[in-house]
Amino acid sequence: MGLLTRLLPSTGTGAAAPPHQGRWLPGQCLICHAWPAAAACEDCRARFIPELARCQRCAAPLASDATPVCGACLREPPPLERCVVAVSYGWPWQSWVSQFKFRDDTGLAHPMVALMAAAPGASELLDAADALVPVPLTPERLAERGYNQALLLARRLAPRKTRADLLLRAHHTVPQHDLPRAQRLKSLRGAFLVEPLRAQAVAGRRLLLVDDVVTTGATLHAAARALLEAGAARVDALAFAHTD
Repeated sequence: MGLLTRLLPSTGTGAAAPPHQGRWLPGQCLICHAWPAAAACEDCRARFIPELARCQRCAAPLASDATPVCGACLREPPPLERCVVAVSYGWPWQSWVSQFKFRDDTGLAHPMVALMAAAPGASELLDAADALVPVPLTPERLAERGYNQALLLARRLAPRKTRADLLLRAHHTVPQHDLPRAQRLKSLRGAFLVEPLRAQAVAGRRLLLVDDVVTTGATLHAAARALLEAGAARVDALAFAHTD
């Protein structure tokens, strides 16, 4: 039995089922609508999650697996020691993220987490982490959306390890994918800080940042720097998708 199947509830036929949500029938693939199947059936996973060599530090695609780190990370090592993602941000996963993040479809957290946990390298990061730290939202963004999508993912990945009280979002930032690199860095300067009363829970710990999508990586890097400056021993990241 694969990890994805173990993480999803059983239909009673040996197949896995997505959560009961809206129009989706239990046991139906959310992509091709095969029945019975997991939320993403084996055929769809094989088709839409191809084997792809990725940089260990930033998760960007590599031309080959001859070297584990991309040229950009070799020239300027990021604050993340390891970054793991489950899928490339394209169809059908882009639709999943949009529904989950902007259309209040929080039931998608379960199949998304199943794919994240099954990504190469994810289990090692989850086992080694002292705590999972979801990338926080500003109070304004949280009030607008009603939930932090990164927190929902982290709680399903490892509820007992999730610490949403360690990292704070200091100020609002515009979407990073629309900005050139210099403006991204300026926008995110001082965007995160460690909760002063929780600093002892950060010092000397190995922490795993959790987010839904990695675009430029600037957000994760800014969050990682704040944790490292507060004394974290190491910071890694796990996300659902990467905009290759």
